[in-house]
Amino acid sequence: MRRLFICLAMTLALGACGAEQTWAPDAEVQRAAYVSGEPPSVTLYTVISTSSGAGGHSSVMIDGTQRVMFDPAGSWYHPWVPERNDVHYGITEKMRKFYIDYHARATWDVLEQKVPVTLEQAEMLRARAEGYGAVSKMMCARSTSSIFRGVPGFESIPQTFSPLRLSAAFGKLPGVQSKLNHDGDPDNNSGVLMIQQEEVRYQPVNSVK
Repeated sequence: MRRLFICLAMTLALGACGAEQTWAPDAEVQRAAYVSGEPPSVTLYTVISTSSGAGGHSSVMIDGTQRVMFDPAGSWYHPWVPERNDVHYGITEKMRKFYIDYHARATWDVLEQKVPVTLEQAEMLRARAEGYGAVSKMMCARSTSSIFRGVPGFESIPQTFSPLRLSAAFGKLPGVQSKLNHDGDPDNNSGVLMIQQEEVRYQPVNSVK
């Protein structure tokens, strides 16, 4: 058992060293900043297998002075959304829906769990996400759960490698609102990516809402 623990620890350490670094320029991040005008909130996204019920991915959208998405070790990308080490800026309603559509398909559902927070809580979470650094594969739930540590109101959130355990704890927070997103599209996201590219080609940036 001790050898297994050591091997696992070494694997995780090596994986952290291989995390991909991404750093969008200041001008792009500032230009993309999006203020929703809604009350501050935090939304946990959990991607769940429709066949086994297993958790496949965790991420969190933070809506405070601006709305960002912390998508640790995620593969989602949009040319209008600059990224700094797994924090995506400019999460308008259209981009939020693109994000969900990218992950939801015949084999995967996307569970949204939204809780109201104070502006101070939202800004603390955004600062923790921005300071976390690039995340290695298979560490999405671990890093997502980690940013809640030390933030008032989230003391019940465990630090975990399991997207489902994180979702279960998050679902017990006061005022949580849940929505399960289904999509019968085939098990690929090429259609979603094509739609995104068409949006880029034909729609001016300043018209995104």
